[in-house]
Amino acid sequence: MKTVKLNNGVEMPILGFGVYQVKPEETENIVIEAIETGYRSIDTAAAYQNEEAVGRAIKRSGIHREELFITTKLWISNVSYNGVKNAFAESMKKLGLDYLDLYLIHQPYNDVYGAWRAMEELYKEGKIRAIGVSNFQSDRLIDLIIHNEVTPAINQVETHVFNQQIEYQSFMEENKVQIESWGPFAEGLNNMFTNDLLISIAKLYNKSVAQIVLRWLIQRNVVVIPKSIRKERMIENFNVFDFELDSEDMKLIETLDTGKSLFFDHRDPAIVKMLSTFK
Repeated sequence: MKTVKLNNGVEMPILGFGVYQVKPEETENIVIEAIETGYRSIDTAAAYQNEEAVGRAIKRSGIHREELFITTKLWISNVSYNGVKNAFAESMKKLGLDYLDLYLIHQPYNDVYGAWRAMEELYKEGKIRAIGVSNFQSDRLIDLIIHNEVTPAINQVETHVFNQQIEYQSFMEENKVQIESWGPFAEGLNNMFTNDLLISIAKLYNKSVAQIVLRWLIQRNVVVIPKSIRKERMIENFNVFDFELDSEDMKLIETLDTGKSLFFDHRDPAIVKMLSTFK
């Protein structure tokens, strides 16, 4: 498995498995299937309400802990100094782990700076191997970097063929922050899987549209965490390291960029209010 080296030297698989919107009662078996397929990086969050099931799958898998890279995220209601200490302990209990590989602030709201100080402490204590953020736009990210000791290792943001984040990725690289994609398949919006250009490229390589999209992101050095509840799709998404897109096809895919979110604007006050009232 190809890895990326984070700004503190920790190596993270460039391809992982996400469990967003996977029902808690289905998560354990699905994660077991993902691990059996070969995935070693699993991405969950307190807000997904399936950390316990992920923890059971980790225990059942029989894979040595050091071979796994586990990410979870802190929800808005706990984004404060004390909130982190309590929420982290709860997540660790649910996951059944004694250390975490990556802990992210899920959304850029509430007392981000108090939360970050607590996360820095947990990091220095060795309870977390790397800390980072999710959904932070450039102004929020650079402000956090400038005014704190530890630079986020990761910023997990919406990144797919219709919202490519190419300029923002360059900005992150300049500031030693690794970009990670959520929604690499755009959740099927814009008819991604039936897009004529992507289909034509997929035929050239004898691959699926999903494999082309993941390969395109991986060649850009973007960490990806695709989700599937079907074993055959998990296998398909995992098998993206036996081919390489040429530069012309990489450029063709760039023409699909709309430069905007397909979901919502994190600076929209209505969105901030909506997300902040979700428990």
